Amino acid sequence: MFGTMKRGVNAYANVGLETGITSASPHTLIVMLYDGALAALMAAKGNLAAGNIAAKGSAISKAITIIDNGLRASLDQDAGGEIAANLDALYDYMSRRLLQANLKNDVGMLDEVHRLLGELRGAWVQIGDKAGQPAAAASAASPMPKAATLASA
Repeated sequence: MFGTMKRGVNAYANVGLETGITSASPHTLIVMLYDGALAALMAAKGNLAAGNIAAKGSAISKAITIIDNGLRASLDQDAGGEIAANLDALYDYMSRRLLQANLKNDVGMLDEVHRLLGELRGAWVQIGDKAGQPAAAASAASPMPKAATLASA
């Protein structure tokens, strides 16, 4: 009985997420990637504390996937210049730290990456706020991610 109800709730949540993704601006999509990676790290930390090592590993893998296949892949190396190169190196560092955190069950490493992602997310949100424009226009003005290209493809 409860399993069916849980599946229904999850399906409803997925529809909401998918609707949000398809209607989101490129700027908002980047913020959503940060939010997803941060949530995965919180789940990893909670699972590590609970001794659920398999779920901890799965959550860390999810965070790495978001960083590598979402945030890092959205960088426009040509237009972004030094900023994009620095972000690429930082994302690579975070992925490597998360691999180490997974192997060593190290909460400190998880906290470090969580802090870095949180700071980047905050900066990204401020870019949109300071532009005083719709998020898509703010994203187009920034050389960092090529999310506009990804979203329109």
